[in-house]
Amino acid sequence: MRLRRITLQHIRNISFASLATDGLRQFVVGRNGQGKSNLLEAIGFLTALRSFRSNDSKLMMAHGQGEAAMGFELDHAKRGPTRVGIRMRAGGKELTVDNEKVTRLAGFIGQFPTVVFSSQDQQLIRGSPSGRRRWMDLTLAAADASYLQALQRYHRALGERNALLKVGASDGEFAAFEHLLAEQGARLIAARRDGLARLGVCLQQAYVRIATQGSPERPGFSYAPNVPAISSSELATRLAEGRVRDVRFRATLTGPHRDDLEFTLDGRPAREVASEGQERSLVLALRLAQAEWFRQHSGTPPIILADDVLGELDAERRAGFWSALPEDWQVIATGTELPKSLGEDWQVIQVEKGQFTAEASTAL
Repeated sequence: MRLRRITLQHIRNISFASLATDGLRQFVVGRNGQGKSNLLEAIGFLTALRSFRSNDSKLMMAHGQGEAAMGFELDHAKRGPTRVGIRMRAGGKELTVDNEKVTRLAGFIGQFPTVVFSSQDQQLIRGSPSGRRRWMDLTLAAADASYLQALQRYHRALGERNALLKVGASDGEFAAFEHLLAEQGARLIAARRDGLARLGVCLQQAYVRIATQGSPERPGFSYAPNVPAISSSELATRLAEGRVRDVRFRATLTGPHRDDLEFTLDGRPAREVASEGQERSLVLALRLAQAEWFRQHSGTPPIILADDVLGELDAERRAGFWSALPEDWQVIATGTELPKSLGEDWQVIQVEKGQFTAEASTAL
């Protein structure tokens, strides 16, 4: 997939911008706080209508504005020339593809894949389980509409059960929502177990290309479900057994919404044994694995968005990163200064106070 033009209105500090891209390599350069990450945030929104920087997409709207808009002109591997429009308001989002309104999110997610490489990625190793679950759900949902459907149904039922915990209810009322939770929860657990196993293969392949030459370690995932059972009946039993405790805490403390996954090196927790360089290699390999996963399931190469991460890499890992990217994938990178050399023709885009100025492609 290739982004040819992006038009933004009232996206964070970008009051209005219409930017055409030239070729498959763009480097956006500017001081901190000028709008580099805001641009990548908007492009990344294409994958699942979610921001890589915040759980609340309404924060993308410029302060004091009641509406924001994003428009994309794309060359898609399957669809050909395609226009995507996204309009955001306080009450929700409106999505169009080629001027036709999209009402089912499941039919959109993952069809326009992007992968963001960010300095925040190391928090996936050392941060909270919620960040890892968010990454896991986005990655799996973008490849499988049935996973997204199960996830949506599960969280609706979870919200209903939590509401009952606060006001009190009969066993029959609890059982009705626990049946739904158990049914959808078992599907999520099975899909996560299978999906992470297959993603682990992509991770190992990517790590070999990124890591320092001669690194012998093998990366992987260790899935840690809150409830190891995969049958809906077992999960329903655990939910029923936890009612008294859950009423006391006024929250459902059992189920896949409390799952976690751990990154490993040679079977040991990466957060305990990995050096800083190994962590950087691991998160880069993770994003490359996600990109390959998206390509396999969508049938179109994703757009790679590298948000000010290249300067943090040593020369060997930086070279490994570039060599790992297929030449026909579009890459849009950012930084506070231009790299001395990237070895290819790049379009340079200057940004200041939310305004973008594109130059013709040139060798850096």
